[in-house]
Amino acid sequence: MSPETQQPGLQQLLSYVSANSAYYQRVFSAHHIDINTIRTVADLGQLPFTTKDDLAQYNDDFLCVPKSRITDFVTTSGTLSDPVAFYLTDSDVERLANNESESFRCAGGSQDDIYQLMTTIDRRFMAGLAYWMGARKMGAGMIRVGPGAPFLQWESVQRFSPTVIIAIPSFIPRLIDYAIANDIDYRSSSIRSIICIGEPIRNPDFSLNELGKRITSQWEVKLYSTYASTEMGAAFTECGEGKGGHLNPELLILEVVDDEGNAVKDGELGEVVVTTLGVEGLPLLRYKTGDLCNVYYQPCACGRTSPRLGPVVGRKQQMIKFKGTTIFPPALFDVLDAVKEIDLYQVVVSKNEFGNDEITVVLPMQLQTTAFKETMHSLFKSRLRVSPSLTFVTAEELTFRIYKQEKRKPEKLIYI
Repeated sequence: MSPETQQPGLQQLLSYVSANSAYYQRVFSAHHIDINTIRTVADLGQLPFTTKDDLAQYNDDFLCVPKSRITDFVTTSGTLSDPVAFYLTDSDVERLANNESESFRCAGGSQDDIYQLMTTIDRRFMAGLAYWMGARKMGAGMIRVGPGAPFLQWESVQRFSPTVIIAIPSFIPRLIDYAIANDIDYRSSSIRSIICIGEPIRNPDFSLNELGKRITSQWEVKLYSTYASTEMGAAFTECGEGKGGHLNPELLILEVVDDEGNAVKDGELGEVVVTTLGVEGLPLLRYKTGDLCNVYYQPCACGRTSPRLGPVVGRKQQMIKFKGTTIFPPALFDVLDAVKEIDLYQVVVSKNEFGNDEITVVLPMQLQTTAFKETMHSLFKSRLRVSPSLTFVTAEELTFRIYKQEKRKPEKLIYI
């Protein structure tokens, strides 16, 4: 689908929010915007960006339907701020199903597959619902195991023979370690691929990062990256070529912009901006996600011609200035994932008395040796030019810190 074919959806969206969104009615009035002059995707530049702060401050003003029409109530993860509410109508839930079924097909899936879901489907989490709906839409099976619980995961694999795992990739080494410790022949299991959510498993050049290499060095499975958010209600999913997540142009208009708001060129890094098409409950115009990705406009070898996004290099709000060096958390994770002795860690970012960023890596107590600390110091210095502080706690305490019951995702990174 070319930008020209997105024009009807864009014009329909503009008319819809102009009639139903209190927030965008104010924006159009304040900026003297005549929506009739926005005829093409290229004309979107006439509109201001919508930010996370706008969404948090005026949350319900974005809602375009009475709450009596809402079918599903969800919230964002709240990684950097309080969770924001999102409201889905029946039509929006169906849109999720359409997106995820197409995403599964992009990742080599079919109605013959059985998916094992290793993320929560409750706790107001949109993604878990989307995965289940997508499998149902495609006609595939779904085993809803949820996060953690390695014993139940392997028991389900042995009982139901799933072909695909949907999981946060940092959980997979723990799953492998459990299998090895309990004499489970995981290499001969029915699993042939893993859909990785929430964390990158590739570098910007599409090679596997340390976490991706750690998984595939032990288990001959195909890894597929995905990138998604509650706000967009859609996903960018890799095909078998592994060269970036594909845009579904029926659901999103994509822009990738620099610090001045200008579109970046093919292969360049910028902030991901989305306009949601076909959303009834809480549609968004030019929403700045805060995520930094490289964008690729050339056709993929798989035959798809839609734009692709590389892995998330970092989030603008998570940029750390540490001892004169700019660091994004994924760079720290990549160093830690390269060390086979480390199976648990948490990165803590704080401010010192002068207002400067400080980084502390919390690790299990059994690693607290002089030799290990010297090795980590050298590794960080060689890879990032700076070395964070290390602190050690019991494995039980670290597990509790990372896998909090009230959180939907592991807390590998916290700000204090």
